[in-house]
Amino acid sequence: MPKTALITGVTGQDGSYLADFLLEKGYRVVGMVRRSSTENFQRIEHLQGKIELRQADLLDQLSLITLIEEVEPDELYNLAAQSFVPTSWEQPVLTGEFTAMGVTRILEAIRLLNRKIRFYQASSSEMFGKVAESPQSEKTSFYPRSPYGAAKVYGHFITVNYRESYHIFACSGILFNHESPRRGKEFVTRKITDHVARIKHGLTDELRLGNIEATRDWGYAGDYVRAMWLMLQQDRPDDYVVGTGETHSVKEFVTLAFAHAGLDWEKYVKIDPTLTRPAEVDHLIADPSKAKKHLKWESTVSFEQLVSMMVDADLERVKAERDT
Repeated sequence: MPKTALITGVTGQDGSYLADFLLEKGYRVVGMVRRSSTENFQRIEHLQGKIELRQADLLDQLSLITLIEEVEPDELYNLAAQSFVPTSWEQPVLTGEFTAMGVTRILEAIRLLNRKIRFYQASSSEMFGKVAESPQSEKTSFYPRSPYGAAKVYGHFITVNYRESYHIFACSGILFNHESPRRGKEFVTRKITDHVARIKHGLTDELRLGNIEATRDWGYAGDYVRAMWLMLQQDRPDDYVVGTGETHSVKEFVTLAFAHAGLDWEKYVKIDPTLTRPAEVDHLIADPSKAKKHLKWESTVSFEQLVSMMVDADLERVKAERDT
């Protein structure tokens, strides 16, 4: 019998790549979706007929219990969250309900129904925030600088708590920034590549950005879902930092993206102070040595390849939209 994997947040960037990956591994894949007046299945359109979709909600404990009882997963990947950092200041309570308490509701369902389910929690480099050291490893202390980061810290430690208290195979992947052509346009990387494509095709003439000196450790989302799976295949549950170990500034991303399209970024980019965060996270860089050693995981897509991949995808998409 094939293994069954349940993915919350299946319609997001990571959920769609993870579903692709697990299908290739022969899994039965079930995706959890929320009931909504507007369906957003764009990232998983190519998976129609290949995965099952079931309705439940991280805010509703009973719906999660019913879902897990019916699906009977071997592995559960919790990728659902209110994950856009700027929105977490506008909706801090809702961010806490989804991103922090939602984790507890899933773990409670596992505790009540089947403690043999292997659980993956999507932790985040945003938990490090005002970093205590660089690069950041599993032993680096957390100092979140946003409601999102604070909620992720709660989700991380409640996962550790259930692992140690109830002997659940529960892992947290502390993933650094990971991007792709499937990234939402509200995130700065995709905002940049989308605007590059629109400028190139004559649909706009300006890109407004906040702090372009901020640096991040950026990798390819397709690589990172492999790390999630590897964590749940180990003999013992543990937490792992996943990143490239390289850092690049937003300005570097902008320069490469515009150059790839044959454009001079300085002609089009405007700095807008209203787009800066109330509390900035200036410098994030991973120490992924534990993941490399124990999971045998490596990133396969370079920063330059990632930028080119995203620009090419948006150039193609915007051209098709323009021509229709």
